[in-house]
Amino acid sequence: MARKSFKAGALTAPLPPVMVTVGDMENSNIITIGWTGILSTIPPRTYISVRPERHSYKLLKATGEFVINLTTAKQAREVDYVGIYTGAKVDKFKECKLTKVESKEVAAPTIAECPFALECRVVEVIPMGTHDVFIADIVSVSSDESIIDEAGKIRFDKADLMAYAHGEYFALGEKLGSFGFSTKKPKAQKSAPKKKPMENKEKSAPVSSKNAEKDDKKRPFYLDAPRGKGGKTKGKGKKR
Repeated sequence: MARKSFKAGALTAPLPPVMVTVGDMENSNIITIGWTGILSTIPPRTYISVRPERHSYKLLKATGEFVINLTTAKQAREVDYVGIYTGAKVDKFKECKLTKVESKEVAAPTIAECPFALECRVVEVIPMGTHDVFIADIVSVSSDESIIDEAGKIRFDKADLMAYAHGEYFALGEKLGSFGFSTKKPKAQKSAPKKKPMENKEKSAPVSSKNAEKDDKKRPFYLDAPRGKGGKTKGKGKKR
């Protein structure tokens, strides 16, 4: 298959277009972030990349806390709006009709309408050219109760999460599998139980041991026919 090369650029997809909240319940702002992800499982650690000229940058530096709010396909318009307008001039919560609720561990508010929220506390800020990377510990996670089943499992298939790819928003498609599905062996089919001979069926006459050995050699490996005259079977053999 032919390929075409381009000059170096920041291209990776898909990404989660998240709404990051900063500040506190009285003085807060929302910023749309595409550059985010997981850095470590233990401790649970994440990052966001923010341009220093953004209005939220100063609040991040001052408080050292933020909340990553995962978004749904139905929130595409709000996500796009939040990423265009500056919080220095616009109250994004008001304009987008989003509800801020208190977070459990950090001062930055959580967006009630988002299915998941990761509360984060900054541990390091690294300048990386156009963006500064805020590395943070995830100190608490919350989820909308409507997407948690009776067993306490989060149903991501019901969350309607959104994806972002090089300037375009997408709804996630069908589920393709679960982690490790490629290594699972197919389940073996159970063979049908053998039919018991009828009580009134006439038994075959006994045969000598020499004849029995000859019959065994002639009999195909996949048949389970009885020895002797009239010893045919209706059963099917094993598949190879």
